[in-house]
Amino acid sequence: MVIGGKGGGNTKTGLIYEGKVELATFLDNQVGYFVDDGRVFYRGELIARLFKKHKLYKYLEENGVDWKRHLSKKLLPDDCIYVIINNTVFIIEVKHQQVAGSVDEKLQTCDFKKKQYIKLFSELNYKVEFFYILDDWFKQEQYKDVRDYIISVGCRYYYNYIPLQELGLPVPEEKQ
Repeated sequence: MVIGGKGGGNTKTGLIYEGKVELATFLDNQVGYFVDDGRVFYRGELIARLFKKHKLYKYLEENGVDWKRHLSKKLLPDDCIYVIINNTVFIIEVKHQQVAGSVDEKLQTCDFKKKQYIKLFSELNYKVEFFYILDDWFKQEQYKDVRDYIISVGCRYYYNYIPLQELGLPVPEEKQ
């Protein structure tokens, strides 16, 4: 289930996270894509909406959803994209680590968070997927059980990269 990679052909088909790159910036720089105020267009057609942190709750409010009816505390996603064509919200959490610490345990919360997001989007009837973008630190053998757990509860992870096709987005054409 895990797909990863760096450089080369992957830059065309996916987002490489280096701690500084956001989904909006990446998409806006791809052939055929245009991002304007969180709205993602491909070849002139609105295909997705992007939300970070508190902007997600503004979107929910605009769509008549009172988050307090579903959650006792706000969840603030690193990145969130609603892909219109497949009616799916993708929650993307980016985790970087250089030494053992609290991020280790945060990886074990994906099942709870995904279930919370499912409740949050239930009124809109959106499907919810939960992804981690992990740096190479998490390739260590000591994280095998956690990686297995993430997959076992229906969440996914990728290393430094996420393929656009996993989000249901068009793969951009090569620049001429």
